[in-house]
Amino acid sequence: MRAAVLHGKELVRIEEVPIKPLGAGEVRIDIHAALTCGTDLKVYRRGYHAKMIVPPAVFGHELAGIIAEVGKDIAADWRVGERVVVANSAPCDDCVYCRAGQQNLCDHLQFLNGAYAESITVPARLVRKNLLRVATETSLVDAALVEPLACVVLGMEETHLKPGERVLVVGAGPIGLMFVVLARELGCEVTVVGRGEKRLETARRLGAHVTIGAGAGNDLVGTVRGSTDAHFDAVIEAVGKPEVWEAAAALVRKGGRVNFFGGCPTGTRVSFDTAWLHYSSVRLAASFHHNPASVRRALDYIQRRIVRSADFVDGECSLEQLPTLFQAMAAGNRAVKTLVRTRT
Repeated sequence: MRAAVLHGKELVRIEEVPIKPLGAGEVRIDIHAALTCGTDLKVYRRGYHAKMIVPPAVFGHELAGIIAEVGKDIAADWRVGERVVVANSAPCDDCVYCRAGQQNLCDHLQFLNGAYAESITVPARLVRKNLLRVATETSLVDAALVEPLACVVLGMEETHLKPGERVLVVGAGPIGLMFVVLARELGCEVTVVGRGEKRLETARRLGAHVTIGAGAGNDLVGTVRGSTDAHFDAVIEAVGKPEVWEAAAALVRKGGRVNFFGGCPTGTRVSFDTAWLHYSSVRLAASFHHNPASVRRALDYIQRRIVRSADFVDGECSLEQLPTLFQAMAAGNRAVKTLVRTRT
């Protein structure tokens, strides 16, 4: 099969990759929709991911497709021809974190990469825990949004948002925009601060009450306070920069909550005003990854058409064009998400 193989830092080649026989409990999916992701861009720039991928390896992790083959001793009653979506990991359900109900922190998460290819083999654990059927009326491109949306669903729950609350979302990329949709659906009043008029326009269309251009400067707190007098009950940081984490903590109201959703580069540090945090009873938290329950809730949002690919996917390319696309993304292409057509 044809696949995009990561060989190292900013080095991807389209190659012919052998298809291995299925093991017990595995399925093979013909991929009909694969989507680009900020995490994949980080992997491309770095050339590896310590937990998820060691080159040379096929990469990409947001996908949906059709079952092409099933192995022996298959879990449930999976059949060739079924439309499915699979998450990019599955927990062990046996470690201390899984037993504590924190499957997203599982010590033994099994990851799945290989979306940028004609097909993918799904390991038995993922088949059992995070392979889901897609309704016939739901687009496979829509379904491919399940993995990032599942992370946002968990982030929403861990922020404990309530209807009517004033929420500031910092960042207007795919993750920030998904927070806009879910917070709006909950009945929150949403403000978004970010860069790129096109993305801010999308935020307004998706239900943001107020949008604020971050501009080119570094005074994010001043920019937001100069544009609105809102006192935010919750702030979602969806950028992943230390200085933005610090700004998020300064922008929440007394007694409010902050979710540091965006992951910062390894080894970075932040500094907070301890008096402000303590005497204002500010709650700080961070959300990471997803769990099987949030994966299922994400698919439900998609199948009820609350979250649609048309609102997030603003480009398309063939598998052969993928190396050029990632070069453009690394150079600053501000596309929200691109659909990669892996099959001709």
